[in-house]
Amino acid sequence: MALDPVTAAIGIGSQLIDRLWPSEEQKSTARLELLKLAQSGELTVLTAQAGIIQTEAASDHWLAANWRPLTMLIFVGLIVARWFGWAAPNLAEEEYIKLWSIVELALGGYVIGRSVEKVLPSAISSLKK
Repeated sequence: MALDPVTAAIGIGSQLIDRLWPSEEQKSTARLELLKLAQSGELTVLTAQAGIIQTEAASDHWLAANWRPLTMLIFVGLIVARWFGWAAPNLAEEEYIKLWSIVELALGGYVIGRSVEKVLPSAISSLKK
């Protein structure tokens, strides 16, 4: 039986919702949002993006496996440099905010990707049963 990645993601999302949200009302709202993502096709895109990142991270080529972490370290370095007053004089506030947004987005994606990577094998084995 071929496992549909979107179905697996919905299953994993439902399990996470059951564990993380305390009230039944919040759980049902979160499940509804998850189903809206699946219906709109965004969940398929997110699943494909996660697959690309996992493939890159598993690459035997050093640069292919590490370009994302290196980029994030550079962005974090620019933010820390600004905190210490070492920013370039022509770095505008908008650029600083945009860098911070990129770091937040990437860290969120990393955390979600690692969570899926840890939970996915057990979810697949439970779906096969």
